[in-house]
Amino acid sequence: MLRTSRRRTRSSLQAKKLVDQEKFKREQHPFDAYPRLKQQALDNAPPTPADNFPLALFWPVLRRAGAGFLHVPPAASERHPEILAVRRARRPSRNATADRFCHVTTRANLQVREVPPKNTVALIEGIQDLGLCSRGSGADNIRNVTGTPTAGIDPQELIDTRPYAREWHFHILNDRSLTGLPRKFNVAFDGAGTIAVLEDTNDIAFAAVEVKDGFGVEPGVWFRLGIGGITGHRDFAKETGVVVKPADATKVADAIVRVFIDLGDRTNRLKARLKYVIDGIGMEKFLVLVEEKLGHALNRVSAEALRPRPVFDRMAHIRRAQAEAGRP
Repeated sequence: MLRTSRRRTRSSLQAKKLVDQEKFKREQHPFDAYPRLKQQALDNAPPTPADNFPLALFWPVLRRAGAGFLHVPPAASERHPEILAVRRARRPSRNATADRFCHVTTRANLQVREVPPKNTVALIEGIQDLGLCSRGSGADNIRNVTGTPTAGIDPQELIDTRPYAREWHFHILNDRSLTGLPRKFNVAFDGAGTIAVLEDTNDIAFAAVEVKDGFGVEPGVWFRLGIGGITGHRDFAKETGVVVKPADATKVADAIVRVFIDLGDRTNRLKARLKYVIDGIGMEKFLVLVEEKLGHALNRVSAEALRPRPVFDRMAHIRRAQAEAGRP
């Protein structure tokens, strides 16, 4: 019955008209578009809309009116070296590839601004020479991973999220089938440290919890699973009742993304995020499909099985900065 319903859902989506962005993806896989990008750099040619979207999927250089910007996601485990590296890649000189503007986003992306078309390839390759990569971090892809800012040094945290964020980072970077999603996709890992990740604003939210003994699963630290967060549409990730062993987080996230690939709406970009798949078929049916992808049942526990999470401090980083600066 569920498989029949899924086939009907796919057929109904296929019967509708694909949006232009989906047509662009089908004309050429973004990972095959690098020669186009190089030719446009040689010609110093601003792209057409048909050029812009596929190139933004592969190397997220979004260009309008002859100049644009480049997303540089941080490595999953460390943040600060990337800022210094990008400064080296675009430092002022007669060979400068971009203007002086570089912004830090809410997901800790670095956006290098005012990149002329002729300098696109030089900047991308310069970033790569420094050990960084912007591949797949723009448009309809899985965006850069976020984890606890104080991971590994926070005495309050239940778990250091860096190994799990790093594993997911390399998993999506090296799997071509996880690109060109129906819409962008965010994943976050919160280790219950002093400074919160706000993981419930993401499509997949892994939040560290301590499971008590006597509730059908091994006691200890697990990730509580939330899905469907999208604050731009006024919704947070919904509780699933599922707990995930940290070592299995990448497998579970992969299965969720693949269900999204199967059922996400490619005909209406306003309704293309994961939230709308869950709203359309219901949470329980969605989780059954995830279990089909995994090949086994998910672990579910009641709320009573979880110990209260440590309380985070929304202003902790500001107070620390003030203390280091000698201000009250």
